[in-house]
Amino acid sequence: MAIVQGIRERLHLPIYDCVTVEPEKQLRDAEPSSTMRFFVNVQNKTKLETNLQSASLLPHYNTFEARSMRVVLSDLPPKFPNEPEAEDDEYEVTVVRNGDDVPISISAANVVSAQGEAGFDPARQVMASLTLPLDRVVELLREAAKPENEGSTTISFDTDESAIELSLLGDPNAAVDEDAVSNAGGEIIVTEGDLKAMLEDLQNERKIPLEEQVRADGGSTSIMNRLLYGSVTTLYVGEKIMMQMPTWYFPSGAGTYSSAGKSVTHGLPSPTDTFRFAEPIFIERQQNFRVEIEIPDSDTLKDLQRIYGPFFIWVVLDGYMTRGVQ
Repeated sequence: MAIVQGIRERLHLPIYDCVTVEPEKQLRDAEPSSTMRFFVNVQNKTKLETNLQSASLLPHYNTFEARSMRVVLSDLPPKFPNEPEAEDDEYEVTVVRNGDDVPISISAANVVSAQGEAGFDPARQVMASLTLPLDRVVELLREAAKPENEGSTTISFDTDESAIELSLLGDPNAAVDEDAVSNAGGEIIVTEGDLKAMLEDLQNERKIPLEEQVRADGGSTSIMNRLLYGSVTTLYVGEKIMMQMPTWYFPSGAGTYSSAGKSVTHGLPSPTDTFRFAEPIFIERQQNFRVEIEIPDSDTLKDLQRIYGPFFIWVVLDGYMTRGVQ
């Protein structure tokens, strides 16, 4: 439809763009540098991520009057990948006897005996080595952290058979009948300390999750605080700095809210609870603009790049769009 000549309409139409961290990916995969750029790369993004059609430019010959700017951070539980795998060895394989977890041994005839029984042989005590994917280690850590588990959890052959390699304390090279140990109820007890050590020993240190995300609550509060207080947000229009402040200066004015502390948001979910410019900032037709969030401290950057998705960071310029009438 043709544009009506000489007539333009002015409407409240915010523009927004997003840096997206996909599930099982890290922030460094979405933005490997210390600066996250918004309104610059808008291709192949969904409407959830941006409403711009061209990089750093308003559509057609529109102009925009920016009245406020906000930074919105998502509060979603992270999803961890299978890779890399964490390894550890020299765990006792135990079984419950009379309410206690006791070590077990296995004879040459594949007979399993528990400590305290007549057939128990300390020289043939069953030991285990573990090779667990990253997401399973995090799952076990969260189980061990539950108050009722008192800082430990169990690994059984039912759920982690492929991750368990058995040996004998007195003869590490001897073959062990895993079916016999499994049928006898053998299991492995691991503590929070064991699991944290497995994460710290990952061959790819860059893949080690943030401790906050390993927690059952996902550590959203701490992660948001690191981003808000450890970064600087800058609005550029025509390569000129129009606004520059630490990111905490731009509340989101959006997102979920709970007085019981079950969710986290950067500012109350009200459109008025955000930063407003003292004077409107005008973006003229075909004028380049962008927003950058920079993390200047290298240590903070290294930590934040380990954030696992799904994770979204939106920048919203709220104001009035002037465009032709069709």
